[in-house]
Amino acid sequence: MERRENKGRIEVNGMRFESHHGCMDEEAVIGGAYRVDVCIDVDLSNSMASDALTDTIDYCEVHRIAAQQMAIRSKLIEHVGGRIAQALRDALPSAERIEVRITKYAPPIGGDVAEVAIVLEA
Repeated sequence: MERRENKGRIEVNGMRFESHHGCMDEEAVIGGAYRVDVCIDVDLSNSMASDALTDTIDYCEVHRIAAQQMAIRSKLIEHVGGRIAQALRDALPSAERIEVRITKYAPPIGGDVAEVAIVLEA
């Protein structure tokens, strides 16, 4: 019997971090609240059949990579997002497409703004 490819998506959403990103010197000291969401498109055929963690994307690994990169100060969340995407790509060769969204809450931009976000694909 021919194995059918089962395209799917694994999402790890709402990872929360206190990080020190931003262009302002104060942001390096005070820090701020961030949310990271990751979507990974992948063939789920093997994990559907085997029920084995080794045949899928490990959510813990996704979180570990995001946390590791969020701990490294950057001026731009675009830079952090690029590092997260590249680290995920390196660690998860079965990923067909990776999307990373970083949301920065209460950005200091001189106006009443709840959040800003970047979304990138790798």
